[in-house]
Amino acid sequence: MPQKPHSIVKPTLDTPFHIDFSWWQEHDRDWRVYLRTLLCEEHRKQFEGWDDETPVDWVDPETAEVRPVDGLQFVVMTHCSQQPGFLTAGVPMVDSVFRVLIANGNRPMSVAEIAEHLGKPLQARTLLRTLGRRRSYLGIRPAEK
Repeated sequence: MPQKPHSIVKPTLDTPFHIDFSWWQEHDRDWRVYLRTLLCEEHRKQFEGWDDETPVDWVDPETAEVRPVDGLQFVVMTHCSQQPGFLTAGVPMVDSVFRVLIANGNRPMSVAEIAEHLGKPLQARTLLRTLGRRRSYLGIRPAEK
């Protein structure tokens, strides 16, 4: 499947980014396999061998909008992302961005907001240089308006 064309507009610090799950299909990758690596120890044991893809209802705490999300994503968002060590200095930058976006319900966030969540507001320009390229990493792309 051909890769989605990127906008010809160059992203800025205020451009919202999100995880485009279709990128995973386009690259013949299963995002749920990657999501399992984000589970805390408690849930890693609970979800061992679990393949149910039934969505669960999640209430966005900012908008009160009810959205269906994958069960694994729900557990990562509501529990695992709150555990110590979910965002640590040893996690590669793009993986950290993925974790921030997942923890926030994949709500589009600007690079400046992501950098703030990572506790690295001074690295926003570095994030932008990485995320603003034509090549997408882990499906992280500018959100369509």
